[in-house]
Amino acid sequence: QVQLIESGGGLVQAGGSLRLSCAASGRTSSNYRMGWFRQAPGKEREFVAAISWSSGNIYYAVFVKGRFTISRDNAKNTVYLQMNSLKPEDTAVYYCAADTGPVYGPAHLGDEYDYWGQGTQVTVSS
Repeated sequence: QVQLIESGGGLVQAGGSLRLSCAASGRTSSNYRMGWFRQAPGKEREFVAAISWSSGNIYYAVFVKGRFTISRDNAKNTVYLQMNSLKPEDTAVYYCAADTGPVYGPAHLGDEYDYWGQGTQVTVSS
């Protein structure tokens, strides 16, 4: 089992920044691919970003590219999502997810991920 705990969400004005963290515990492995997804009220969950175990492969949704940065510290079993230039449409619950592999399919598909955190609320005011 892998436990994922997100933190760093909150209320921020448009144009502001937040840094989300996701701490993994339990059967952790630096080999896991990690992803961030979000879900706004009344909308389906959508992919935000993902990072391979070595940080050699990084993927972003088109709508966050250039504003968000995903990174990881394997020594701390933690993945981060730095969010800059936030917009009201970024308001959502943000979820961290772990893909344990060993075969890695498309990073943007939620079904690829085996473990999910409880989520952290991000609210961007206009």
